[in-house]
Amino acid sequence: MAEQDFYFTIEKEASAEFKDRGSKFIGYAFPIGSVDGFKEKLNEVKKLHPKATHHCFAYRLGLDGNTFRVSDDGEPSGSAGRPILGQIDSKELVNVLVIVVRYFGGTLLGVPGLINAYKSAAALALQTTPLVQRQVEQELVVQFDYTQLNEVMRVVKQYNGRMVRQEMQLFCSMTVAVPRNRFTEISYILKELRNVEVSAVKG
Repeated sequence: MAEQDFYFTIEKEASAEFKDRGSKFIGYAFPIGSVDGFKEKLNEVKKLHPKATHHCFAYRLGLDGNTFRVSDDGEPSGSAGRPILGQIDSKELVNVLVIVVRYFGGTLLGVPGLINAYKSAAALALQTTPLVQRQVEQELVVQFDYTQLNEVMRVVKQYNGRMVRQEMQLFCSMTVAVPRNRFTEISYILKELRNVEVSAVKG
């Protein structure tokens, strides 16, 4: 699989509702950056809906897309978490969590009905928030004399770099996230500046 320079995710939380034969399914979509972020959001939704019968979810994390989890939360196996993940994957999203809360309406929907309901609630939630394209970033450490600050910052801004960490003393150290597809070029330009050292952050 070729390395991608961009990925798709969401920036804003969203929710949507789907009803089927008395059962109510409320889908929530969240941008997340870590497993801890997922746990936080799941707890929030459980507090919001303590009387719901099920809190099913799926998430996919990381640019390689290999970190994911699904939960049917007591529904028949494969009837909730997988269909929710299917909606995240159909839009090729990463760093996204979708939780679908179900209030049972008294009529059994059967596995096909559940798959459709969880899929629909997840799809509706993802439709109500804009998808955003982000650049894949790579970090580099720039060390330089304080007098070079303006020149270094000019290069960083010119290439849409983003400040991650900085230590400003007489000799400054700065960690900058830059678009991966421009990494070599940016490193070269920074190294050409007087009294500037550049090193890649191993990720």
